[in-house]
Amino acid sequence: MKQLTPGERRSLRARAHHLQPVVTIGDAGLTPAVLHEVDLNLRAHELIKVKVQESDRIARGTLSETLAASLDAATVQQIGKMLVVYRPRAEGEAPASPKARVRRRPPRRTKRSYQMG
Repeated sequence: MKQLTPGERRSLRARAHHLQPVVTIGDAGLTPAVLHEVDLNLRAHELIKVKVQESDRIARGTLSETLAASLDAATVQQIGKMLVVYRPRAEGEAPASPKARVRRRPPRRTKRSYQMG
């Protein structure tokens, strides 16, 4: 993965602001199952948030570097226990699943009371 320029990093941070974490890395660390899930989500979304349960700051930094290197991705941001990871789709590559589309909630219905005049 190429290094991101400061402008690209700023733009990706802004895009990731509203995202919720899609993968949580627990006490077992980077298992093959966790790497597979992160890979699937990167294929589907390109930009994801990952929550890390590790309490040691240095270990979290090492874990983020290992994650990015093993999946050919870039770590956009690391704040506390939250990582933002980015990997652009290859040209012509479609999202991994049809669930990759964002689904919007239907509008909320409110009760209206009408008074007869």
